[in-house]
Amino acid sequence: MSEIIVPELAESITEGTIATWFKKEGDSVEKGEAVLELETDKVNVEVVSEEDGVISEVKAEEGDTVEVGQAIAVVSAGGSAPKADNDSKEEVKEAPKAEKKEEKAEEKSESDVKEDDSHIVATPSARKLAREKGISLSDVNAADPRGLVRSHDVNNHVNAPQQENAKKDDKTESIKESSKQQAKDEKPVVREPMSRRRQTIANRLLDVSQSTAMLTTFNEIDMTNVMELRKRKKEQFMERNNGTKLGFMSFFTKAAVAALKKYPAVNAEIDGTDLVYKQFYDIAIAVSTDEGLLVPVIRDCDRKNFAEIEDDIIDVATRARDKKLKLDEMTNGSFTITNGGVFGSLMSTPIINGTQAAILGMHTIQQRPVAVDGKVEIRPMMYVALSYDHRIIDGAESVGFLKTIKELIENPEDLLLEG
Repeated sequence: MSEIIVPELAESITEGTIATWFKKEGDSVEKGEAVLELETDKVNVEVVSEEDGVISEVKAEEGDTVEVGQAIAVVSAGGSAPKADNDSKEEVKEAPKAEKKEEKAEEKSESDVKEDDSHIVATPSARKLAREKGISLSDVNAADPRGLVRSHDVNNHVNAPQQENAKKDDKTESIKESSKQQAKDEKPVVREPMSRRRQTIANRLLDVSQSTAMLTTFNEIDMTNVMELRKRKKEQFMERNNGTKLGFMSFFTKAAVAALKKYPAVNAEIDGTDLVYKQFYDIAIAVSTDEGLLVPVIRDCDRKNFAEIEDDIIDVATRARDKKLKLDEMTNGSFTITNGGVFGSLMSTPIINGTQAAILGMHTIQQRPVAVDGKVEIRPMMYVALSYDHRIIDGAESVGFLKTIKELIENPEDLLLEG
C-alpha cells in the first residue's frame, strides 16, 4: 500500500486545487499513470501513482485546496476498494431494536397517557374531552385562577397548534411575496467562483500596481519597411528554416534585446535597497489562454536567431494553451512583451510583470495618414507602450528605450544583421 502525495511544485508554490480526478475509488492504476490533475497558480500538473494497484481511498475531492506533501489518495497493491460489510451488519443489528421501540410506542394506549392525569383538577367533561382528543390534562393551561381545567381549556389547547401554524403560514406567505417582489426588482446574475489561476493573476496585478511607481510612455512605429522585408524574405526564410514563418514577434524580441543592452536599467529589478542589473536576456512573451494570461519565458534571446525565437514562441504558446507548460518555464524572465494587437487593441497601458522593471506593449497595425518628407501618406502604423517602474527607470531612459525599439523596427535590415 502507498499514498499519493501532492508533489513539490515550485519554490513559491505551496498548494494547489484538485481540478480533475482521472480515477475513482475501486479503479485500477498502473505505476506512472496520471491519477489526477492539480491546478496551481501558474500551470496544471498531473499527479501520478508510484505503484500498480487499486485506488482504495480518495481523501480529497475536486475543488479542494491541498498542500504540498499532503496525502490525497491511497493505492492498495493488488487490493480493492474497501467495502462497507461491517457497516451493513451493524445496520442489520440496529434495525430490530428500532422496530421494537416503534412497536412499543404504537402499543401505548390513550388510557396509558392519561393515567398520570388523576392529580389534575378538572371537570368531568374536560377529562372526557381530553381522552377523546388523546391529550394529557397536564399539558392544558387552565384559564381558571384556581387551576380548574374546563372543556373550553382543552379545546383551546387543541386549537393552539392550528393557530400557530396559521401564523407561520401567513409569515411564510409574506416572505414569499417579499422574495417575489425582490426578484422583480433585481437583475439576473450568474455567480461562479474564481479559478485559482484567476485569483493569482488578480492578486499579483494588484500587488504590482500598489508596490511600484508605474508610468507609461508611448511612441508609434511605421511598419512599412518591416512588412516589406517580411514579404520579400518569407519564402526564403521558410526554406532555410524548415517551414518556420517569419513573424513580427521575433523582430520586436531582438529589438528589445538591443534596447536592453543600451539601457540596462530597464533590465534591472529592486532587491531591498539594491538594484540588480541582469546580465541575461530571458524575454517573457504574454500568451492568452482560456484560463487567463500566461507569460512563458524564451531563454537567452541574445544568443538565438530569428528562426529559433519564432520556433520557441510557437512552442510555448501552444503548450500554454494545452496546459503543458512546466513551472520553470514561467519564472525568472528579465523583461516582458505583450501583444494586444492580436485582439485589435489600438493602445493600452500594460501592467509590469512581477518584479521586472518594465513591459513592452505592442498594438494593432492601422493604416493612418502621416507626414513623410513634408507630404501626407497612408502608412501602416503601430502604437507601442512601455510601462516602467519609475523607482528604477528615469523618464529619459524610458523614452530612449522606446525610441530605440522604433528605430530598429523601422530599419529592420540593421536588426537582421545584428541578429
